[in-house]
Amino acid sequence: MNLHFNAQHQLVLTDDEGIEHPDITPIRAFPISAPNEGISLVNSQGKEIFWLSQWQDLPESLQPVLLEALQTRDFMPVILQIREVSTFSTPSIWSVLTDRGVTQLLLKAEEDIQRLPLGELLIHDGYGVTYRIRDSKKFDRPSRHLLDRFL
Repeated sequence: MNLHFNAQHQLVLTDDEGIEHPDITPIRAFPISAPNEGISLVNSQGKEIFWLSQWQDLPESLQPVLLEALQTRDFMPVILQIREVSTFSTPSIWSVLTDRGVTQLLLKAEEDIQRLPLGELLIHDGYGVTYRIRDSKKFDRPSRHLLDRFL
């Protein structure tokens, strides 16, 4: 098996028989709970071409190619700090620092904050972006105080 990008920057999978499968999309089966387990490589019609049980099963030389393809598909900024909120009722606009920079998100309703195991949170904003908080207990005091008003 081989993975590479073609001239149109589409992921191409060449299987063990030498057949090329262009326009491949990698899809994580469990993007939050087990991001390195269960990765499906599907073609443009949605048919699975290859199943990768573990990230480590992929040859080390191909891992950067797959990682680049996954990063273009997976967009979930991690909130590092909550700087301010417009109001303590919803809808409210939050100014946050993420791993991708400073931005604002729109929290339409408190139900848009989803609790996950181990203190993780997902925040689905009104613009269609999902943000992740890895561990709210590790936030600085002002961020925790603002977040607690919505939990």
